[in-house]
Amino acid sequence: MTAPASMILFCRAGFEKECAAEISTRASEIGVALWCKTKEGDGVVFANSGDGAPLDALFVELRFDELIFVRDWFLAHEVSDMQAGDRVDPLLDALVLDAYNGLWVTHADTTEGRTLSKLCRQLTGRLEGGLKSRAKYRPSVTMRAQIMLVDGGNAWVGHAPSANAAPWPMGVPRLKLGGAPSRSAAKLEEAFIWFLGDHAEALLRPGMSAADLGAAPGGWTWQFVRRSIRVVAVDHGALRDDLMMSGLVDHCREDAFRFKPNSPLDWLVCDIVDKPSRVTSRILLWLQSGWCRFAIFNLKLPMNKRFAEVERLLFELSAAQSWSFSAKQLYHDREEITVFAHRGRY
Repeated sequence: MTAPASMILFCRAGFEKECAAEISTRASEIGVALWCKTKEGDGVVFANSGDGAPLDALFVELRFDELIFVRDWFLAHEVSDMQAGDRVDPLLDALVLDAYNGLWVTHADTTEGRTLSKLCRQLTGRLEGGLKSRAKYRPSVTMRAQIMLVDGGNAWVGHAPSANAAPWPMGVPRLKLGGAPSRSAAKLEEAFIWFLGDHAEALLRPGMSAADLGAAPGGWTWQFVRRSIRVVAVDHGALRDDLMMSGLVDHCREDAFRFKPNSPLDWLVCDIVDKPSRVTSRILLWLQSGWCRFAIFNLKLPMNKRFAEVERLLFELSAAQSWSFSAKQLYHDREEITVFAHRGRY
């Protein structure tokens, strides 16, 4: 396989250093040296081999779903100086593999990058047709063609294994949550999709029970109510009237850091704006006390040394023996990460 020059990684704008630190650390653990180029606010990291070695090993040795700050990744080389009327052939010529199972044309998730969205849509159909006409479209192969437009004349062109990369272009899910009490409902919906996958229906069954710490105004409680799951909503603040009228919500007006359930629950969720170490300590108490079977919670991050803080917090959580943890900075997260905890198999 021809080794493209760079690995392109998408991340949340403003978290380029964290993304670079994470991929460099994980690569070094498998013996791959990287150097990364970043620019704050670009939402993209360019990683290159420190010794000229091919970077394909990252796709083999690292699991994408275990990377926290990386929204998507692909191996690519640069195509420059394309002309407005002649972009398709240069881009197709730059796709060096024998075949691909699909194609994404994307841009950086920034205000400037989004000005290219119309061009991305226009090129996608023409490039898909070009792949088929060149007999390079084959659903049975493992690699997806990926192109990131830098501007109208320059792009990064390459590939990623569709089974070990983002499930959505740029790692951005398209959610429609009409009627939700708050924007935060999208965070929990994305967390259910990301962490539970095909198990979501089985793990979010009508009749189950949950606690929502820091519930007001009710975005996360709403996610359970709409699935006919009973919720203890813990917050001094008010919840939306329709949630209280559902018959599924018990509103406890008390401190979320002091609340203890009367009996074990299926779910704990928590989206509290507080020091991540304090939230972590409270979550650990829930897990070690056996007060829940599953948990999804957010950890707000400091302004500096955020990757190091995430590593420290996840190590602290590992004190909950027999529990497993997965973490991701979801698209709907801001200065935070989301963590999923479960015990045993599910």
